[in-house]
Amino acid sequence: MIIRLKPDVLTLDVEMPGMNGLQFLEKIMRLRPMPVVMVSSLLSPHGEITERARQMGAVSCFSKMSTLQGEDAFAGLGEAVVQASLSRTATHSVKKDVSDAIVAIGASTGGVEALSEVLQSFPVDCPPTVIVQHMPRQFSENFSRRLNSISRPQVNLVTDFCRLERGQILIAPGGEAHTEIAYDENTASYVCHLVPQPTVNGHRPSVDALFLSVARSVGSQAVGVILTGMEADGARGLLAMREAGAKTIGQDQQTSVIYGMPRAAFECGAVETQLPLPEIGAAILRLADPHKMETYQ
Repeated sequence: MIIRLKPDVLTLDVEMPGMNGLQFLEKIMRLRPMPVVMVSSLLSPHGEITERARQMGAVSCFSKMSTLQGEDAFAGLGEAVVQASLSRTATHSVKKDVSDAIVAIGASTGGVEALSEVLQSFPVDCPPTVIVQHMPRQFSENFSRRLNSISRPQVNLVTDFCRLERGQILIAPGGEAHTEIAYDENTASYVCHLVPQPTVNGHRPSVDALFLSVARSVGSQAVGVILTGMEADGARGLLAMREAGAKTIGQDQQTSVIYGMPRAAFECGAVETQLPLPEIGAAILRLADPHKMETYQ
């Protein structure tokens, strides 16, 4: 029914007959990523089920108990559904309006130097690129300035509702919010949103949060890259990107400082191509913009 009706947004209860809501959420994010609002009496703002739902890609979680508090609560649920529907971008309309592929990169331990190497191969008119590097807020601004000094494209921190444009690399600021990508019909462009939700996989911003938003909103017009880092943040989101038709790259074990995030992504089937670090920059450009490769070389 979902495939036939193609809804703008889906609401799910945690308690359902047969497959529970979290199992269904994981399945729908694998097979057909879309905005999902979880509505359940089992949800609390910082509870374990809420955290798991957000990790799996739910854009909002709403407690049924709050609907007992009157019209304001129902209005809040309605607003959550409306906002979730705005994050959805119909693939066909995006293909008509936006020609540039979006590049999304995630990294953690060892990522500062890895990103420096990758981005030095980017031309001044590189594809729009958004990066999540795990680091505290106070280091994000210095990191973006450093990358800007060694890169030909412009490198800046993400700000809420900033547009993704060719020749621009955006760094997610650490600590306060997740960075997610959505399509804005008013400007016919992709934009970044800073989403002040709880941590995902222990991180904020989370690579999974970025990648899942790209899978939902960009689909096949994207390249996802996971670089060196501990644990598994980004593996689930990169898998969603690949299953939505995006090209995906993972750093190999030999050149990773910590082969944690790339390993988790590779082992779950999220990585289409595994490469040594020195080859990743050129591979991104080849996949994101094959018709311009001769001008990059």
